[in-house]
Amino acid sequence: MSFAARLTEDIKNAMKAKDTVALNVVRNLKSAVKYAAIEKFGAEGELGDTDALAVVRKEIKKLQDSVDGAEKAGRPEAVEAAKAEIAVLEKYLPAAMSQDDLVKLVEGVIAELGATSKKDMGSVMKVLQERVAGRADSKSISTEVAKRLA
Repeated sequence: MSFAARLTEDIKNAMKAKDTVALNVVRNLKSAVKYAAIEKFGAEGELGDTDALAVVRKEIKKLQDSVDGAEKAGRPEAVEAAKAEIAVLEKYLPAAMSQDDLVKLVEGVIAELGATSKKDMGSVMKVLQERVAGRADSKSISTEVAKRLA
């Protein structure tokens, strides 16, 4: 099932269950995915799963920023609402990679590319982003790479 088809099916299920939070979140996600597809391919384009997952991550990042802002502003109801939306979006992400697996992968790529200094970080990150395929965030990957290329 394609990502777009899964979103459509989840919208139907949320409507049947009368789950307004999930319905609104999935509708917004479907809209964001469609906008990204139009931006990248034109009106008739459709994103692949990798690109669609990038959109999901982007939406989660926006909501996490909202949580931070709401916490600073002392708005607990907004924090709870954003966290509920994040929980719905996280269902679309693949299972996270364990820290040990990430460390092994980072060390393997560094050895494979023969990277020795910080200036090699870009090439290492590029290969790692492809191999991780969304199972770890860029920040944790770059932290691990930076530790080893110091």
